[in-house]
Order: sequence, then C-alpha cells, then structure tokens
Amino acid sequence: MAVDDRLRDVAVLGGGSAGWLVAALLAAVHGGPRGGLRVTLVESSEAPPIGVGEGSWPSMRDTLRRIGLAEADFVRRCQVSFKQGSRFDRWRQGGGPDDRYYHPFMLPVGFGDADLVPAWLATQGQRAFADVVSPSVQVCEAGLAPKQVQTPEFGAVANYAYHFDAGLFGQVLREHAIARLGVRHVVAHVDAVLARDDGDLAALQTRGQGRIEADLFIDCSGLASRLIGQHFGVPLRSERDVLFNDAALAVQLPYDRPDAPLASCTIATAWAKGWIWDIALPSRRGVGCVYSRAHAGDDEAQAALLAYLDDTGTPAERPAPRPIRFEPGYRERFWVRNCVAIGLASGFIEPLEASALALVELSAARLCDELPMTRATMDGVARRFNDDFGYRWARVIDFLKLHYALSERDDSGYWRAHRDPATWPERLRELLPAWRLRPPARHDFGRIDEVFPAASYQYILYGMGFRPEAQPLSARRLQAAQACFDEAARQARRFLSGLPGHRSLIDHLQAP
Repeated sequence: MAVDDRLRDVAVLGGGSAGWLVAALLAAVHGGPRGGLRVTLVESSEAPPIGVGEGSWPSMRDTLRRIGLAEADFVRRCQVSFKQGSRFDRWRQGGGPDDRYYHPFMLPVGFGDADLVPAWLATQGQRAFADVVSPSVQVCEAGLAPKQVQTPEFGAVANYAYHFDAGLFGQVLREHAIARLGVRHVVAHVDAVLARDDGDLAALQTRGQGRIEADLFIDCSGLASRLIGQHFGVPLRSERDVLFNDAALAVQLPYDRPDAPLASCTIATAWAKGWIWDIALPSRRGVGCVYSRAHAGDDEAQAALLAYLDDTGTPAERPAPRPIRFEPGYRERFWVRNCVAIGLASGFIEPLEASALALVELSAARLCDELPMTRATMDGVARRFNDDFGYRWARVIDFLKLHYALSERDDSGYWRAHRDPATWPERLRELLPAWRLRPPARHDFGRIDEVFPAASYQYILYGMGFRPEAQPLSARRLQAAQACFDEAARQARRFLSGLPGHRSLIDHLQAP
C-alpha cells in the first residue's frame, strides 16, 4: 500500500491582509475533515502590518465568497465603499478640467467582438474613449453605487471592487479564519528559522511558543521578507530604473461634512514629481503622496500633499503624514524549496492601480489550485509558479510604466525621465509602435487571467491621448461598432435612472 505523503501542515508567517487572506483561502478550500490541511498563522505583536493599502480589484468579490465571508458583514465591519475603477487627473498635461480620464472595471461593451477603437476614432474621437464604450464613467461622475439594495451579495449591476480600512480588514479576516475556518493562530516573535539537512525549512523557533513545524511555509512577513529574503537570500530585482517612486506620505482624514459625496473610484492626481492617491471610505478619506526621492525631497512631497488637501476641502486640523519607504522591485524567485513568498515579502512596485493585493489573491488561488501536493511534486510546482509570477510582475511593471511614459507633462525632470524610452521595459518599447497601427489585443498577452488585460491598456492609452493610425472600416463593421456604442449609452441611461447614490447604499448596508 502506497504511503500518503501529501502536505498536511502549512505555516503562514505574518498577519495583515496578505497573511490572513492566504490562510483563510487555504483553510476554506483544503482544510476541515475532508481536506485535512492544517493551517497555522504565526505573527509577532512586535511587527504590526503596514495597513495602508485600501484598494482592491473585482477579484476580491470571488475571494470573499470562497472563504465564506458575507459581503454584508465585510461592508459593516471594514468601513467599505465600492470601487468601480480609477480616475486619473493631471497625468496627461498637468492641469485643466479636461485633463482627466477613467480606467473603469467594466469591459468596453462589445470588447473582442467589434472594431471599437477604429470606429471610435472615425465617429466620436473627440469624446473620451471610456465614456463612449462604457457606462461606468457616467455612473462614477454621478456619484452612484454599482448595485441596488436588492442586488444579491457580490452581484453587480456595474462591475466593482472595494475600498476598505486595511487594519479592520485584517482583524475581520483573522476572526473569520480562526472561528469559522479552523486556522490556528500563534502570536509570538520568531527568534530563529530552522532548516533540515537538505535545505528545506523545518520549523520556526518562536519565543514562548516553541517550534512551529510545517511541510510548507508561506512568507507573508512583509517588507522584512524573513524567509525568502533573509533566510534563503533571494535578492530583490530592483525596478528603480523603470518606476522611480520609492516613498510615500500617507494620512487619514475625516470629511469636512458628514454628508460629503462618496467617490466610487480611486482618484489619482499627478503632481510635478509624483502623484497623490485619494480613497473615499464612509467615515474618512485615505490620502497619500507618492514620489521619488531621487527627484523630490520629503519637504517638497509634504508641500504637494498639503496643497492637495487644501484644494480638496479637509478640516484645518490634520494629523502628521506617515512616511513610508519601499524599494520598487520583486524577488528573483518566489518559491524556494518548501517556502513560497506572497505579498510584500515577494515584492512591491508602487500603489498605482492597486496591483499588490490582486497579486496576493492570484498567488493564494494558484497555491490552492496546486494542492494536494507532495514534497516530490513540489519542485515542479515551484518552477511553474516562479515562471508564472515572474511573468505577472513584469506585466504589472509594463502597465504601470504606460501611465507615465505617455505623459506630456514637462514641469520636471521626473516626467521627462519617464518619457525617455531608455527607461521603458523592452516589451513596452516593442508594443507601443505596434499599437500605433492597431489596438492592444488579447494575443498581445500570454495569460487568460492577466492582472491587466488588453482592455485596461486601451483605457490608459486612449485616456492619455495616444492615438493609433486610422483604419478603414467597412460599413458593416462600422455599424456593428456603433451598435455597441449605442448599447453603452443605453446602459448608462438605465444605470443613471436606476442606481442609488453611493453614500445612500453604503448607509443602508451599514444599518443594523
């Protein structure tokens, strides 16, 4: 009779959103009497999570559903608002009421089935691309929610994700994972990482709780990267020469009045040497100034942040901004022997487009899909995982760089350096000339579940003023595209008349 040597014990090092998401998903999918996977999460009370990231992608809805966390509980307990995409102000030219565009979560109506881009250029090129092909822009501009009161949990009228309080989210995930999913929680400082003779990790030696042994270790220890970085010595592949930002100043502020409008998109406003995020939660705003210390001093960044707060209406008394430092880059390998890094331990680029949490979800889902697993099969899994996520991180960098590379701003060396093709990733240098001749398409990308699909590239390209050459269209193809534009307009009218105000829906969902 063959011995069943499948992995039975998994140890997750580090709490916060990443650690508890991974632990909860593993326990929900593979734990319990049938799965038999035992999940232990170890976190130190001496290393609190960063707790700044407050944006997600629509994939979070499926993740919460898979772990069994009710959307209503999530909304009530985590200061949740709905996010329908991102709005970019002053990225193209540096100012003016028309220097604004959207990256909505809804795919263009008819995407992949009709020649939307050449038809848009031929008939409505004076209007913003996103506004022509998607109803989301008008929904966001009107301050409406993406769903109705009667819409089922996780169901959508307009596609959406969430904004939330990251600290509260970690707490709710922890309670749910422990009480409902059976995750063992150990609060203890790790004094040593113990290895076997063959190089595999054997245990975490903790202060006061002894040895925590496991078959597989998940490094969610944040920027410290205690296992993959410190123990295994996997270097960080720096992307500082491509994406320059390495610092941020973050602050949380109440509204200037309790009935202030509740934005349902992340607002990203460019300034001379970086950009500022503005995330609306029901009771407060989370605002942060992102910048490159090679181009701007801390005092300059703080002045830019304070000027933005003055312009957007905040109380006169404000807390001091919290400084954040990071090295833009990702690990050369994410899985070594019986250890896999997820979250900040695997890397971080910058907050633009909220890719960090999406990569956590993708990594956790991939890990779940690979189980059950034996130690004998693990090395092959690790090779595929490393190849896959090396590709994913590179594509995230391409996409983020696109926002900067197309800017016409000329008010600092920061923007001029971003426009220099020498700072562009090789793949982006190859594709942009091709996209002058035709739109980004699915065959430009190698995964079905791309973090940023071709539609996202179209929204950014055409929002930033990039224009491909005009293509001849037959009357039939032009008519097909026009039918999609008409349908997007019909959806917009229907949404505007039928969707509630964003704050109104949140107030209703938060009621006891």
